[in-house]
Order: sequence, then structure tokens, then C-alpha cells
Amino acid sequence: MLNSKKSSKNVSDNSRQSPTVNIISEGTKLKGDLNSDSDIRVAGTVEGEARSKGKIIITANGNINGNLDSADADIAGKIDGEVKVSNKLTLRASAVIDGNIYTKTLIVEEGAQINGSCRMGSDAKSYSSSKETEKSGTSS
Repeated sequence: MLNSKKSSKNVSDNSRQSPTVNIISEGTKLKGDLNSDSDIRVAGTVEGEARSKGKIIITANGNINGNLDSADADIAGKIDGEVKVSNKLTLRASAVIDGNIYTKTLIVEEGAQINGSCRMGSDAKSYSSSKETEKSGTSS
């Protein structure tokens, strides 16, 4: 009896730790900001900001018309806006970024396009933070 209770308790603990991925499927269009604590996979279109505390994956058919902010990102589609990634940003060969990039680590496959400036490492964090401070200061 005691063993069966322990095993059922372990099963419930494992289910809470299972990874969660939010998916915007191909053919889906989302207007508005997308915020998540877990990973996001975009194969459709997002018109607004996409923010995640996890990883954001943009497939070759994926499109974001707005800023992207996440811990990690893997981009094969198109982004029209700023890209802020606190850890690793991977740009696949089919990726097109029309905006500035701020990241700690950048991996770019041959063929990827960046139409904007790129700040990396500690310089990226300080530049990005100073821009936000300037925006906050002007609105007061």
C-alpha cells in the first residue's frame, strides 16, 4: 500500500515538470502581444510583441511584426522589430531580421539577413538598458 502511494505521488510530481510549448500554427494570425513563462513556437503570424521567459522558435513560415524578447531564440522566419535575447540567438539560413539585435551569444547560418545593428555581450545589455531608461525618463 505505501509503495503504491509513493509511486502515484511521483507521477504527479513528474507531470508538473513536463515541458510546455505554446504553438501558433501555420495559417494562424494573432493580433496583440504574446506573453509566456514557457517556450513559444510560431509557424503563423504574430502582429505584436512576443515575450517569453523561455525559448522562442520562429519556423521558416513564421512571421512576427513587432519586438521579440526572450531568454533564447531560434529564428528561421521573418521578424520586423527589435530582437532582445538574454542568452543565445540562432539565426537559420532563411531568417530575415528587420530591426536591431541585442544578445549575449549569436549564431548565424550562411544566408540569414540582418537589416539593423547588432549589440552583443555585456555591451548589448548596457545599451539596451540605457535605451529603456531614456524612454522612461522622457515620458515622465
